[in-house]
Parts: sequence; structure tokens; C-alpha cells
Amino acid sequence: MTPYDNNIILNHNFTEGLNSWHHNCCEAFLVPAGVESYVVVTNRKECWQGLEQDITNRVSIGSTYRVSAYVGVSGAVGVSSDVQATLRLEYRDSSTTYVFIGRKSVSKDCCEKLEGTFSLSSKPDRVVFYLEGPLPGVDLLIKSVVVTCSSSITCGNSGSQSISSGEGIILNSIFEDGMNNWSGGGCKILLHDSMEDGKVRPVFGNVFARATERTHTWNGIQQEITGRVLRKLAYEVLATVRLYASNVTSSAVRATLWVQMADLREEYIGIATVQTTDKEWSQLQGKFLLNGFPSKVIIYLEGPPPGTDILLNTLTVKRAAKVLQSPPPVIENVDFGINIITNTNLNNDTNGWFPLGNCTLTVAIGSPLIIPPAARDSLGAHPQLSGRYLLVGNRTETWMGPAQIITHKVKVYLTYQVSAWVRIGKAASGAQNVNVALDVDGQWVNGGQVEINDDNKWHEICGSFRIEKEAAKVKVYVQGPAPGVDLMVAALQIFRVDRRARFDHLRRETDKIRKRDVILRISGSESFHGTAVNVRQVQNSFPFGSCISRANIDNEEYRDFFLRNFNWAVFGNELKWYKDADELLDFCMRNNVHVRGHCIFREVEDVVQPLVCDLDKNDLSIAIKARLTSLLTRYKGKFKHYDVNNEMMHGSFYQDRLGKETLASMFKAANEIDPSALLFVNDYHVEDGRDARSCPEKYIDHILQLQEHEAPVGGIGIQGHIDCPIGTIVRHALNKLRILRLPIC
Repeated sequence: MTPYDNNIILNHNFTEGLNSWHHNCCEAFLVPAGVESYVVVTNRKECWQGLEQDITNRVSIGSTYRVSAYVGVSGAVGVSSDVQATLRLEYRDSSTTYVFIGRKSVSKDCCEKLEGTFSLSSKPDRVVFYLEGPLPGVDLLIKSVVVTCSSSITCGNSGSQSISSGEGIILNSIFEDGMNNWSGGGCKILLHDSMEDGKVRPVFGNVFARATERTHTWNGIQQEITGRVLRKLAYEVLATVRLYASNVTSSAVRATLWVQMADLREEYIGIATVQTTDKEWSQLQGKFLLNGFPSKVIIYLEGPPPGTDILLNTLTVKRAAKVLQSPPPVIENVDFGINIITNTNLNNDTNGWFPLGNCTLTVAIGSPLIIPPAARDSLGAHPQLSGRYLLVGNRTETWMGPAQIITHKVKVYLTYQVSAWVRIGKAASGAQNVNVALDVDGQWVNGGQVEINDDNKWHEICGSFRIEKEAAKVKVYVQGPAPGVDLMVAALQIFRVDRRARFDHLRRETDKIRKRDVILRISGSESFHGTAVNVRQVQNSFPFGSCISRANIDNEEYRDFFLRNFNWAVFGNELKWYKDADELLDFCMRNNVHVRGHCIFREVEDVVQPLVCDLDKNDLSIAIKARLTSLLTRYKGKFKHYDVNNEMMHGSFYQDRLGKETLASMFKAANEIDPSALLFVNDYHVEDGRDARSCPEKYIDHILQLQEHEAPVGGIGIQGHIDCPIGTIVRHALNKLRILRLPIC
């Protein structure tokens, strides 16, 4: 059998002239030369113009196809020109999409081999393969095209594939056939039926594998699964793992996917992590999905420190069951804005309250008479408070404070707002955190947090929470100051928030603030009486962005959804290295999407690269300058914004080593290299009341300190990671930040 026997391209080497081929908005002719015949595509006025063939009835869902084409260029060519293979997928009820297959840089009058792969996760109404790419005026030369099914699953013309839902993707999954199909990634692999005089035995089957002589954390047992996994399908991974070492008793074991694309780009996909020990087997479970067109895929285990062996009893990978969408919860008879806390105003002494731990509760007078601002924004007009508060004394642990059981008052699927006045006693030394917390069947839930630096002021605490399943017991309590510090709590309220009403309010505000009258003046005709005029918005001027990654944009559905809904983008981690960032930036610029550079540095030590952490003071200063120069010179004028040093409210890596003035120096150096970009601070939990470290007041103080050191701070970044957003709390925080008169995004 030759490679052409299952070629789905008709007349692949043009022995029948241009039969089965179509030239797309250009001209084409055959240069006959026997088996060396080729087609010239000429009079091209656009890059996308070329030669195409309809292959709709010859491709199947789920199969992987390998493309090989011999191509060249001629005419007004510079040093070289790119030729690209593309699929056009046409749908009757939605927009046409395009799938990149492969690209080859071709020199003039040279014949080069263009290769790539593709697969379909759904069946379009029409599938067209075509070759395109050179600049207008450059002729495209095509000698032959071969498209064959390369997956191990049988290819057919039925338009559907039957893919095993069992354990067939991993071969020899419980080592019945020894170590066949397995290999060691930078280490040795051995097979055992038991270890430690029978203390370590397999849970499944008769044997288990051992990855030993590991010198790096990424070393481990692995298996290549190329051709057995399909793109845009979810897979479940289940592994039984354990440790074996003389000096490590517990460590994380990770399952990871290494993927190499047709263009040799590499990607690492984290699947799952489990904390396991040397005493018992643990189950590692996770999911993964491939977006791109892989040419090679390897699954492997990694994670423990060098010298620690990884034991593997079984590893399975199977198609994930389709998750059926749950119907929306039925929520009836809900009283929004009603406080569920008993005896909030303490009119009945401490009835309804109890001390958590051996602390004491007494009622005192002297708290504020108005409800806290964030609650007032949600509830509107409210009766005057009583002025009474709970005084919590004899506290010997930070968690001690006033508590209530609210199990039967909390409803699932509803968002609750938390509000209270809090204060601390005079014995405090330094800043103290106060937290409203919930104990939901033993799980801690954050209801809001505030940091207090003085003992003579009342402070607002606000937050939110949402419970997703019925709980046997729900307890709310206030905690936080150091042992020995008295805690004062007044007007604790927890009430349900009507999010639907909030959206209605926002629509009214939008109509009032953002909409304007438009006058159409129509000329050129005698009468327009009775003429219908339709106005359709085709572009949104309001900046609305999303985080994207290089892997995401290989998924056509994801890519189309992003482009339909967003006009700004920020990269996940791609800006650490430049190849993926280059491709993402090119994608955004081609689609008129503005980009924010995230980020130049990160201040949280846990996410700073180990090689940077090991640098001495002098080398670290040199590395900072090199990073600034390399990044901002490469992308000068292309990023509208930069997050200069991410999450400075939650870390202090650079300032601890080089001094606080280093933070301002980063801004000044970035501005000197690329003065066109706005430079942002960026942090999380600024707007939801859940983290005292990054509350608006501390964020404002941080920005002012940077500005005092002449840092050109151009904007305030808020990451927006909010679990249970409350509109009034968010607005309350943003209004505080407004004092700086800087853009917020």
C-alpha cells in the first residue's frame, strides 16, 4: 500500500488537470511535465486567494488527518514567502470558521514540503481544504497534495466515530504485560509484586511499577498516547499512586500531559495533583482537553523531590462522560433584604448569641447609630441602630468571639451580604485582623475581613457568601484579634441580595448615563415617509476584556466566542517567554483586539522562578534591567497597558531584597523604554471585602507611596476574582479608589 491509497484528495498530483480543484477569486493553470506537472495560481490580489477542494464527504468526526503538500512560489518574491494550508468550515446556521493546518516558509523557485494535521470535533455542512498565504502578486506553485487519516481509530465516511469509553487509551494499564508501552522520563522504571517484606502490595492486579533514580522533580513513568486522544474532547484520568523513600513521607504527585504540535511548539498541561504518602495508596483524579493539533502526546507522573520513588499501580485515561446541564434551581418565597441574625440590636441582652470558646459576652453602649455604608447602599433607608454592641472579653485564642447558629435560616443558591461594625480593645499591639466567618459542616467560609490599626474607631466590615448544597449545621462567628485583645461587634447583619433586581437597576443606570440620542439626517431622496430604518450595533466601544492563553485560541469555538464578545485581552502566563506571546499578540492585532501586558514582574515569592530566587542582590538588579529592556523593547508600542509588578499587596520579593524604592524604579524604567503604555498596579480581592491586605484603603496608600517616589502609575488594576459579587460592595470599593483619579480596569 502506498501513502496515496487512502488519500482523500482527488486528483492529488493534477494528472487530470484542474479537475476537482477550484481557484478562489484568482486564476490557475497547469504546467504539464508528466509526473513533475504542477499548478500555478496567479493574479492573486489577497493573501487568502489560492487553490481549494471540497472534502466534505471524505472526512470524519474524531479522526486525525495528516497533510503533506509540495509547494513553491514565484514572481515578486523577496527572500522567502509563507505558504499555508487551511480548512474552511461552513455552517448553515452560524458563521464560517477557519482551521490552521500548517505553514511553510518557501524560497523563490524552490519546492518545499508543507506538513500539518487536523481533526474535526463536529460535522460542518461544508469542509473545504485550501492552500493560501503568499503576499498579493506572488504566484503560488502546487505540485501535489496528500491528506491521509493518521489516527489509530478507523477512518470512515459516516461522519461519526465510535471511540471506546473504557481504558483503551492507556495500553497495559495495570502492567499485566510487564513494562511494555511504558518508559522512564529521565529515570529508571522497575516492576514489583511487593516491597518492604510484603508491606507494599498492589491494590489492583498483581504488580506495580516504580520510577526510581529520579534526579529532577519532573522525572517519572510515562506513556506516549499519540493518535489515541482526540482534540476538543474531554478525558478523565485516574491513577493509583504512592511514595517510596527513606527521608520523604509525604509529597504531591502530579499527572501532566506533554504535547508537541505540528509546528514543534510544546505545551505542558497539568491534569491533577494528589498529596500522597509512603504508607498507603492514593487516588489521583483529573481531566484534560486538547485544543490544538498534536503531533505527539505523552502522559507522565512527576512531582516528588529528587531521590523519592513514585509507585504506580494503575493508570487509566478514558473519555469523560458528558456532564448534563442541571436545571436552574427553583427559588421560591424569598425575602430579600431581611436580616437572618437574631437580636442584632441586642434589645434582648445576649439572647440568641453564645461565646465561641471560653470568652465572655456582655452588652455595652456606644456603637454607631447608622448602618455601615455598603449595607445602606443595598438596603436603602433604615431605622436608627440601638447603639448597643457585644463586648467580647477573656479571649485566649484568635478564633474566640460571638456566634450564632443560622442553619435553618440560610437557603442554598442565594447570595448573602454580610455587614457589621467592629472595633478592638486597647491591649492590641500592631494591626489586627477581624473576620466574619461561617462554619459550614466544618468548612470555613470567609464572610468579610478588615484590618484595624487603632482602638478608638469603629470600622465597617463587609463581605458575601453563597452556599451550594444543604448543610447539616451552619454557624456564623466573628474572630480575629490576637489573644488578650477585646473584640467589639455591633449591628451584624446577614441578608439575601436580589441580584436580578440589581441587573435591572444597572440597565436603568446604563440607559441614563451611557446612552445618548442619535439624530439621523438622510438626504438624497425626495421622500422617506414610511421608510423603516434599522440600527444594529456591530462594535462595542466600551473596553471589555478577557484572559486568553495560547492553547485556548487553537479551539475554534473558544476563539470565535472570544472575538464576538471581547475587544481587549490579557495573556495568562505567556509573557514569561516570548514565542507564545508573539503568536497571541499577532492573533489579537489581526483581530483589532487591544492587549494589556501581564506582567513584567511578580512580587509574590511563591511564583518567582527558582533561578531568580537564587540570585544575589547584584545579579538580581542586573536581571531586572535585562527583563525590562528585553520585554519592553521587543513589544514597544504594541501593548496599551502593562501590569508592572503584579500583586504587590500580597508579596514583597523584590522590595525585601533590593529595598522599597525598587518598586518605583521598575515603573520609571518601564516608562523610559515604552512611554506609550499606561503602567498599572494590579491586585486581587480589592473590591469584595474578603482580604484586609488589599482593601481599597491600603491599595490607595500603596499607590500614593509609589507616586511619592515619582513612579508614573497610570492606572489601577483590579483582577475581578470574586466568588459571590455584590454590586453595592464592588461599587463602594470603586468609589473609594476614585479619589486617585486614575483609570480602573
